[in-house]
Amino acid sequence: MSYQFDGIDHVQLAAPEGCEQEARRFFAGLLGWAEIAKPEALKKRGGVWFQCGAHQVHIGVQKDFVPATKAHPAFHVKHLHKLREYLLLNNISVIDDDVRADEGVERFYLNDPFGNRLEFIEWSPR
Repeated sequence: MSYQFDGIDHVQLAAPEGCEQEARRFFAGLLGWAEIAKPEALKKRGGVWFQCGAHQVHIGVQKDFVPATKAHPAFHVKHLHKLREYLLLNNISVIDDDVRADEGVERFYLNDPFGNRLEFIEWSPR
C-alpha cells in the first residue's frame, strides 16, 4: 500500500448550542483534561477542545443535537478504580459493566452532561 494509518487524531462529541461552560466544568474541571485553544477560523462554530492523554476530544456544537447513547469513545485509564471512586464522590453516576476481569478488563460507563455515552477502561496484564 502507498498509505498508512497511524491512529486516531481526535474524537468529536456533539453537544447543544451554548454547551461550552458545562463542557469545561465537566471535562476540564471534573476529569482534569486541559483545554486546547481552537484555531481562530473555527472559534465561530462554538464548542471546545480538550487534551486527553495523547489524544484530543472535541466537543462540537450540533444544532439539532441528539446524544449518542450507544456509540461512544473509550478512554484508557490507569487506576480505573480510583477514577470511579472520585466520580462517585462527586455525585456522577457510573454504570458498571457486567463483563469484567474474566476477559482481562475492567470498565464502566457514564453520560457526559449532554447525555453522550463515555466508556472508561483498564486492561489487566494476563
